[in-house]
Amino acid sequence: MTTVVEHTHQKLRTVDIAYIGLFSTLMMIGANITSIVPFMVVGGVPITLQTFFAILAGLILGSRKGALACTVYMCIGLAGAPVFARFSGGFGQILSPTFGFIVSFILAAFVAGLIVERIGTKKSYVVAALVATAINYLLGTNWMYFAYKLWASAPDAFTYKIAWLWMMPPLPKDIILAIFAGIFAYRLQKVLKIIPIK
Repeated sequence: MTTVVEHTHQKLRTVDIAYIGLFSTLMMIGANITSIVPFMVVGGVPITLQTFFAILAGLILGSRKGALACTVYMCIGLAGAPVFARFSGGFGQILSPTFGFIVSFILAAFVAGLIVERIGTKKSYVVAALVATAINYLLGTNWMYFAYKLWASAPDAFTYKIAWLWMMPPLPKDIILAIFAGIFAYRLQKVLKIIPIK
């Protein structure tokens, strides 16, 4: 009996690792999707799908494993692999004004997973995705603002208001993707059954 239980736990751990690796890879692809789909550059700004996949990780894998997938992605990039946007990477990225968005993926995935673990309705998946998007914007934009003010070279007349104005163009896209992520994750979760649906 003990052998069967141990084998089952080992199998679950292997599956978990596979899912975590999958979502880490999806985030790498999402960061540089414009190299595959060039038309996803608007006004010279690349439209990435990192936030979308980070939210999906939390919704599908749950809070802990979703956050772990995003942490693995961040660590791979900090180790030097060119997996961040525009094929950047390396420990020096911590000083980048946009690094706060990468950090926010971990918290966004955790909170999204936590919400659906506790409720698990279709509506909660959409709400969780929108809350995770808000976390991404709040942490990322504030990090960017303070980075420019404290250690990076701030553009002329840079203010807190301007930092948020910069975030307005991608906001509609991210809201739409969050709603889609919630609906898609809810349906996929019924098939995969990684976390319980109530």
